[in-house]
Amino acid sequence: MTTSLTHGALRLTADSHIPRKETAVLAERCAPRTYSDYGDIFMSLFERSGMSVAILDLQLRVLETNTAFFQQFGRLSTDVRGHGFCEFLHPSVRQHMLRQFARLTMGGRARLTERVVAIRPDGTTFAGELTGLAVPGDSAQIKTVVVLMRAERSKNDNPVIVDPYRTLTDLDAKILEGVAAGIPTVQLATKLYLSRQGVEYHVSAMLRKFKVPNRAALVAKAYAVGIFSVDCWPPAALPEYVK
Repeated sequence: MTTSLTHGALRLTADSHIPRKETAVLAERCAPRTYSDYGDIFMSLFERSGMSVAILDLQLRVLETNTAFFQQFGRLSTDVRGHGFCEFLHPSVRQHMLRQFARLTMGGRARLTERVVAIRPDGTTFAGELTGLAVPGDSAQIKTVVVLMRAERSKNDNPVIVDPYRTLTDLDAKILEGVAAGIPTVQLATKLYLSRQGVEYHVSAMLRKFKVPNRAALVAKAYAVGIFSVDCWPPAALPEYVK
């Protein structure tokens, strides 16, 4: 009997006296492993990592996730698998992330890292660092995308939760947009058919509402809680924050 190894697999020559059944077993044991062979091992590691993990197809639909993903995003498996991943991100970051993922799936980059805000079914949001990895198939073309997300932690080790501000009136939203765009008070008053004092009154009310000391902090807070989209100019309040 003679044997040889080819590409990690056992090859038996014609003069081998090992029975066919045992030959098949040996060949299977010596065959090179593929990604799918290790899939269960990888998912087991991710289950223990505490990090949310999702595997997406090239249309960014969720194929598989780990338990931490369901827990962190507050969703059931039926609410996740088959759905577009960006549905679970806050509207203020969706378009930006769609563009970043497009570059990833088209091979323009192999990895992306972004700070994003995700949204749960009850409307609460949490911030975290998202990492996307392009996974090539046998032909070296991108086959899937692996998304890893770790929620930011506060001092008491709880995810940072941001209560959505959904009580802006249409007028407040327009004034906030003007402030964010740097429009002078007098010009903003003329545009909205208000007096200067009227604009100042609404700005002061929003400073108290958002618990910030000045206009610059007000604009920063509006971006932080997701009222404004990060890639839109001039700033425009998202409809879900305007009653």
